[in-house]
Amino acid sequence: MPSKSLYLSGDPKADALLTKDPLALLVGMVLDQQIPLEWAFKGPYELVDRLGAPLDAAALAAMDPEALVEAFSRRPALHRYPGSMAGRVQALCQVVVDDYRGDAARIWKTAADGQELLSRVKKLPGFGDQKARIFVALLGKQLGVTSSDWATASSPFGEAGSYMSVADIVDADSLTKVRQYKQAMKAAKKAAAVTSTVPAKKAPAKKAAPAGRKTGAGKKAPSPKTAAKKTGARTR
Repeated sequence: MPSKSLYLSGDPKADALLTKDPLALLVGMVLDQQIPLEWAFKGPYELVDRLGAPLDAAALAAMDPEALVEAFSRRPALHRYPGSMAGRVQALCQVVVDDYRGDAARIWKTAADGQELLSRVKKLPGFGDQKARIFVALLGKQLGVTSSDWATASSPFGEAGSYMSVADIVDADSLTKVRQYKQAMKAAKKAAAVTSTVPAKKAPAKKAAPAGRKTGAGKKAPSPKTAAKKTGARTR
């Protein structure tokens, strides 16, 4: 276990739970989507309070789905989409029960190397490729996970000295830097999207010459009568 508590929720008690309880940390990562990260990572602590019991993968997997949705939905809701997130957390717990004997920490403690760890995390409900890499980086940077090659497996989030994700948040200053990075990436993405949708300017269409007339080398010669009128000559 790390000597220092994680700094993710803004609440010391919630962060202490994330630090000591692997399942709570997994649940927090699942919730970290489309809501402020502090809200997401405080979710596990709030869920413990609402359930009146510690988080247990087997108990959550076997829980009545409607009861779990109710716990997520109770105001203030644990997520912007409490119903879908309750289902996702329950599915996550089922995988922990089926594949890791109900012990979430076995996901990383029994992985042969960083690539296997990444592969395992990517298979968990609620973890896409990017989130899986961020989680592996968090494990390596702050939770003392020593799976070989974890930094490469979690690239680019495993890079030392970076401020790109929750893996790099250890205090208020690093939190600010990570937020600035995300804002910059969001602005760049928005600018790129706008550029790709702006239609190219079309060159103005050339005005067609009146019928019967040609310009340049293809100019049509005037009729004798027309030529005579222009020169003042009379035709017979």
